[in-house]
Amino acid sequence: MNTVSNSADSVARYNRFLLFVAGLGGLLYGIDVGIIAGALPYLEATTGFSPQQIGTVVAAVLLGSVLSSLFAGALADIFGRKPILIASALLFILSVPIICLSNSFVALIAGRLLQGISGGLIGVVVPLYLAECLGANSRGKGTGLFQFLLTVGLVFAALIALYFGSKVESLELAGGTGQQLFDAQNSAWRMIFWVSVIPGIFFLVGCFFVTESPRWLFLKGRREEARAALLKSSGEDGADQAIRDMSESASNAKASVDAGFSKGSIFQRKYIYPFVLAVVILACNQATGINSVLAYSVKIFQQGGLSGVMGNYGDTVLKIVNCIMTIVAVVLVDKAGRKFLLKMGTAGIIAGLVGAALLFLGIENNRKNITDKVQTMVSSTDATLVINLSDKSLMDSLAGEISNQEQQLVVTYQRGEEGGTELVNSLPVKLNNGKINEPVLKIAASQDEKNKEPLIIKRAEIGPRPNSTTGWLVAVCFMLFIAAYAAGPGVCVWLALSELMPNRIRSNGMSIALLINQGVSTSIAWLFLPLVGNYGYSTMFFAWAAFTVIYFIAAAFFLPETKGKTLEEIEGYFEGKKL
Repeated sequence: MNTVSNSADSVARYNRFLLFVAGLGGLLYGIDVGIIAGALPYLEATTGFSPQQIGTVVAAVLLGSVLSSLFAGALADIFGRKPILIASALLFILSVPIICLSNSFVALIAGRLLQGISGGLIGVVVPLYLAECLGANSRGKGTGLFQFLLTVGLVFAALIALYFGSKVESLELAGGTGQQLFDAQNSAWRMIFWVSVIPGIFFLVGCFFVTESPRWLFLKGRREEARAALLKSSGEDGADQAIRDMSESASNAKASVDAGFSKGSIFQRKYIYPFVLAVVILACNQATGINSVLAYSVKIFQQGGLSGVMGNYGDTVLKIVNCIMTIVAVVLVDKAGRKFLLKMGTAGIIAGLVGAALLFLGIENNRKNITDKVQTMVSSTDATLVINLSDKSLMDSLAGEISNQEQQLVVTYQRGEEGGTELVNSLPVKLNNGKINEPVLKIAASQDEKNKEPLIIKRAEIGPRPNSTTGWLVAVCFMLFIAAYAAGPGVCVWLALSELMPNRIRSNGMSIALLINQGVSTSIAWLFLPLVGNYGYSTMFFAWAAFTVIYFIAAAFFLPETKGKTLEEIEGYFEGKKL
């Protein structure tokens, strides 16, 4: 009896350790995504990079992630899951000194690309590894923990930036000299990256103490090693059952190879359905707009009616809700099931997006299009634009009969390849030092000497500034959005990616699916500001809601419930067996 108890305790301890290590992978993935947001203002202020270069610094991580996602599955098949996990940790650690010690654009890009490559490997291989190592009853919890610590990584990155940013602000308020302020800003963005190396070191050390994936070992013919790995994570009975399941799955795969296709081809008939289903779910997951909501939440809240500082509070609450609801999902995913959480989650996302879209539709319908007037105000000498909203005669000219109300001016512009959206409210703002910040919209001349393109006003609108009540209603809609996302798709999408793919195509299938996922994410991020500038937030939110309806249909009518099922049982379902 003691032997059985000790064995169960040993299995439980090992699984906790495995979850901890995999969770650190999620933490690094979140840091990869979130670290640049806090560092960017100081990086911009001290490097002298052009807007295009800054954009490249931001996008380099995404590019690295896309590239490594494409090859991660194949590399994991060739070398094993564990070596790729170790490589991802080493690449992340290596990227940090390259970034922090960089004094050139090329070095900084090289470091950011390495971080992206690390993130892409983690995004494919950690969920794959968890799916292959954990039992059916704990697989959901393990993948949920990965997602939870990913959200913690976002918060961790924000807190690091907040700490070093507050030091810069303190120096500024204390009246530091220009050189002192420059040195503080230069140190701030480098220190933000330096601190992020700590979880990377823990992840690297942990990777050396976990076993290789038993299913990868089995597929490579290393049956005894596979059983030894299973003994650590499943105990003797669980290991023997898993070996039997894998043997049966391998026999079935060998017996049912379609003529003209290799034994592991994604394009075999029996693999097409789960592969396409996983791709649709991942693509729709990004088409909810989740990454753009996280990146632009402050701007969205401010344009919805919250003041600058209240917009930041709303953003903070949003990220806290994200973490809390991810914990809820981790608890529920192996009890309520993936299908139920995805249906409830996508329904909540649709409700949040439609609510926000209707609120912005009301705001945007009250605005007046003044694009032509604003275009005439662009300086012909240096292609700049300055509009002071405290100028009563100017406001009468721009806003007409509504000029006596507090106004909100939104201008979307383009200069060559550069562009952006500026917003300003008509009431002056009193600062902490007693000075008055006038409501002036400024679009300065390009800092790039090569960019002498004219300033084109794509869209300019003015209307009554939405009040704080409307702003908080918008925030509540997005809190519903983020709560629903975290409780459903945020956790379940990683499970869908790893569980739906049959054993023989899992690694390559996951790589292709994640590549498509990243492609959709990149497209939405690239198109977000131009589309909002041309068509407004309401159109964008309605479009996201429409994609989420497709997501709901896929989850409700095509996705099987995989709760408590082994990977082999799930594979059998797509071959026509009952689940």
